[in-house]
Amino acid sequence: MDDRNGSQLTKAELAYGLVRERILRGDLAPGCVIQQGQLARDLGISTTPLREALRRLMSDGLVELDAHRDARVSTLTAEEARDLVELRRSLDPLAAGLAAERRTRADLEAIRAAAAVLTPLRGAPKAEELGTHRRFHHAIYSASQNELLTQTLDGLWDKADRYRRLALEADRTKADLDRTHAEHLALVDAIAAGDAETAAAVMRDHVNASLGAKAASRLGTSTRAAVEGVVRSGK
Repeated sequence: MDDRNGSQLTKAELAYGLVRERILRGDLAPGCVIQQGQLARDLGISTTPLREALRRLMSDGLVELDAHRDARVSTLTAEEARDLVELRRSLDPLAAGLAAERRTRADLEAIRAAAAVLTPLRGAPKAEELGTHRRFHHAIYSASQNELLTQTLDGLWDKADRYRRLALEADRTKADLDRTHAEHLALVDAIAAGDAETAAAVMRDHVNASLGAKAASRLGTSTRAAVEGVVRSGK
């Protein structure tokens, strides 16, 4: 019995990781119904560990489950996009400032190595392209030497990836890409120089102009337009 429970737990963990990756990658689009039987067959597992994984994904805010066990991918909302930006606007500059004060030689090497392979994000980015930006920011978070802060920001980064993909549906200008590149270089320089104030300021500007902020603005505009349309129609 213990062995069976252990096996189910392993399969549930596997299912959690694979389904989560599909959601964050956009393979399972926001709002789509999850066909549990088909998905379980695709993953090579039964529906029992899959349902366990879906419950965990629900606690992450990535999946919605109803009383009939139907599941769908959580939709993108203006409120969540705004919440993510507000949190990152406070926590990312804190991490960058602490990184400038506390980074070790190994931390600085990791930050520079991650910066060297950053890929400009356009259109529908591959997971690997988004991953280069994740690794760069994670290197800065880790250099803060604050484990709770790093874990919190890593979690926010995961949830924000779906909003980044939404923002990237609109074309990015060369000016956008150049600005982002310049901010990345400025972050590396400020952290290397031990300049906490500049590192925090650059990171704050970086978050304010981020893809997540653009998604929040886009969703907020869409929500306002929908509400105004209902009011005008008298519904």
